[in-house]
Amino acid sequence: MSDFPSLKEADGQPIVYVRAVKVADLPSEVQDQAEGMEAIYSVSDADGRVIALVDDRTRAFALARMNELQPVSVH
Repeated sequence: MSDFPSLKEADGQPIVYVRAVKVADLPSEVQDQAEGMEAIYSVSDADGRVIALVDDRTRAFALARMNELQPVSVH
């Protein structure tokens, strides 16, 4: 048994990853909703699936915590 926590859980909560995403790299439907923003933030699960897209890093972390997920910043 390892003394290290699972890469998919921290403090008993699933880890999600928060990172900035260029709006220009997103599908056109999402770009239309971004209304002039250059970047938004994705919240992704441990397998890389996007759970949510939000306009602000602080909001991304709050969203994760409200849903009992442990957010981690990715650069």
